[in-house]
Amino acid sequence: MLNCTKSFFGLRGCVSAARQILIPKISGRVFRFYARPEILAKPNILQTVGIYSDTNGKIPGWRSAVEMIWQRRNEEKMKNKLEQIREKAISQLNNCDTADKLNEIRVSILGKKGELTDLLKSMRDVPPQERPKVGQMVNETRAEIEKFLEERRTKIERAVREAKMAAEVIDVTLPAKKAELGHRHPDTIVLEEVERIFVGMGYEVVEGPEVEKDYYNFEALNIPADHPAKDEQDTFYITGDILLRTQTSGVQVHEMEKGKLPIRMIAPGRVFRSDEVDATHSPCFHQIEGLVIDRHITFADLKGTLAEFARELFGAETKVKFRPHHFPFTEPSAEMDVTCFKCGGKGCRFCKGSGWIEILGCGMVHPHVLEMSGIDPEEYTGFAFGVGLERITLLKYEIDDMRLLYENDIRFLKQF
Repeated sequence: MLNCTKSFFGLRGCVSAARQILIPKISGRVFRFYARPEILAKPNILQTVGIYSDTNGKIPGWRSAVEMIWQRRNEEKMKNKLEQIREKAISQLNNCDTADKLNEIRVSILGKKGELTDLLKSMRDVPPQERPKVGQMVNETRAEIEKFLEERRTKIERAVREAKMAAEVIDVTLPAKKAELGHRHPDTIVLEEVERIFVGMGYEVVEGPEVEKDYYNFEALNIPADHPAKDEQDTFYITGDILLRTQTSGVQVHEMEKGKLPIRMIAPGRVFRSDEVDATHSPCFHQIEGLVIDRHITFADLKGTLAEFARELFGAETKVKFRPHHFPFTEPSAEMDVTCFKCGGKGCRFCKGSGWIEILGCGMVHPHVLEMSGIDPEEYTGFAFGVGLERITLLKYEIDDMRLLYENDIRFLKQF
């Protein structure tokens, strides 16, 4: 009899418990239920199962007794479930040592799909008169878990902070680290100097696309598909008509097609050719090309401009020499040499004893090139020139291997 409360299973168990505890008696024409004498002597048993009698042992009724037991069993079941959730949460929190694990535990217990939330959803099965009491039990359990959760979070954050502070101890007696500041690359230094020289003479700096159409790279420069000069500039084709430019002359054509005359420009940029890598060649390098289009431009203007450029770049004593040459897009064409800036033109190992160093190609713009760009060659003339940026960098700083410019060796770059 004393252990009857441990064997209740649902409503059937409640009815069975009621039969063990209650006995019916007839009072007139009405059935009354009374606690058995042996049970009445131990009222704590009635209270354990949720039945409360008066001093005479009278019970409110059979249905009421069963309901009392049923409600009591639901209440006990809810308490046990809440206690299990609380103990499980505290156990997991005690073993938690990171913020991520702490958050996982919080979500699994208190989250939208957490155990405590699922328990709250079962409130719909609780009789309305019992819901406030059960809700209070759930809220008390939630508050207790949240309090323990916050305490554990504080301890973890403190431990992480202390570990970080221990690992980041700064010895103020050590000398400070010197900030390493870089500087401009030799190519950049020379390019900026060239731009300064020509901008000072009234030129503008214009840039263009590195991926170019075959027309602008060759045909518009008087180099048709079957021209031998095209073989000398073997390049990298993307499609039959699209390629990586071999020269920045295409930028000049784009400017001429705009029709905004006169033109005084230089076009620096990266170009590509299918060359083997050695001391003087690279499949990727830089060019600076210049163009002047105006009325009454002559070869004398070309010579005067480039002579001034050479003196500004290599020194006031520098002299220039023009040798006849051939370029498809200029007529007449020439190559320009400057006096060796190491020996002053006397002849040395650097200039191979000649006293001169070849530096760039130039010439008067071919009339056909002007016509293809929509410019009347009877009214306008012009000159063009092109120089390799790496070439004048090597000459200016007496570097004997072009590959040194691309290796990014700090020991080399620090010398400039």
